[in-house]
Amino acid sequence: MSRLRYWKLTVEDLKKAQYDPKKVLIWEIKCVKDDKGSVFGVFCYRNGTPWDYQSVPGIVFYHNQIPQEEVEKITKFLKDKFGGEVAEKGSRIFLKGSREIYTPQEITELAMQLGTTFETSTELTVELENFTTAEQEQSNLPSNKILPIPGK
Repeated sequence: MSRLRYWKLTVEDLKKAQYDPKKVLIWEIKCVKDDKGSVFGVFCYRNGTPWDYQSVPGIVFYHNQIPQEEVEKITKFLKDKFGGEVAEKGSRIFLKGSREIYTPQEITELAMQLGTTFETSTELTVELENFTTAEQEQSNLPSNKILPIPGK
């Protein structure tokens, strides 16, 4: 199974992308607050995010050097939008069983809302499986932002 990661994408890069949402394994929206390491990221793994020895379905976010008050605002924002049961593990907040999104339109809309609401810059990553050369060429995704993933 071949996998490709498109990384360091802008909202504009992904907004014009075309791909089969079923081929997305992982997407992430990294939100940078400042140059001092204040960052949070919202992501979703198609096959669930690892929690100890199980995989938890739903949207997750991580945070680093973000005040607790803002973590609570981000949690509420995401829960209001996607539902799910809130569970915390370290610096990750899981929305267990929340609605998941995979289309370029849904991901870019979320990235724009996060950027505006929480006053951050955003950087997007999308990992796809079985993404053929023809699909890559038709996807409108920038070929200079492909990071091949070795292995099966």
